[in-house]
Amino acid sequence: MEKDSVIFKGTNEGLYIYIKEATFENIKMNLKYKLEKGHDFFRGGKVIGFKGKTLTSKERDTLTNILKEDYGLKVDIIEPKVVKPPCSQDIVEGQTKFVRSTIRSGQSIKYDGNIVVLGDVNPGGEVIATGNIIIMGSLRGIVHAGSSGNKRAIIAAFKLKSKQLRIADIIARSPDNEISNPKWPELAKIKGDSIIIEPYLQKNN
Repeated sequence: MEKDSVIFKGTNEGLYIYIKEATFENIKMNLKYKLEKGHDFFRGGKVIGFKGKTLTSKERDTLTNILKEDYGLKVDIIEPKVVKPPCSQDIVEGQTKFVRSTIRSGQSIKYDGNIVVLGDVNPGGEVIATGNIIIMGSLRGIVHAGSSGNKRAIIAAFKLKSKQLRIADIIARSPDNEISNPKWPELAKIKGDSIIIEPYLQKNN
């Protein structure tokens, strides 16, 4: 039996159980072995989580029953907090199409969902999505996010240099001969009745 497939780690809040890759039968046997060996140490203890190997809900329930029913430990799982990255509150998730090339003049990409372009959108190129549009390069063509009327859609680009942006039914055009040359990724979204552009991940710049 692999004796190190289960490791207990103590914190101020309680015990975490780190589980290494092993068969579930081995994990159960190792857990019982360590609980038997440290019976006095674990008496009255509280387990607050499992870490390491991903367990199915059935496997978690089985281990929890062993801890509670067979050895009298308290089990009060603390679920990890989900930390949203900056600006994620503005981005609606959904189906996403990845385009692994530059969109050249005359090309048009349309998708019912989000589009991520792993390249540039050249002048004369067009990208239309009912969701968000992310350009991992220079955006100099025309893009239309939220084309079905979704005003929560956003447009983000590493270099946002387009003369025209459109989100839902709102259009933003840059003044003639005033194409900016941003030094950081930017994000366009609707605020009020207008499209605004702001640095993306501004706090990390």
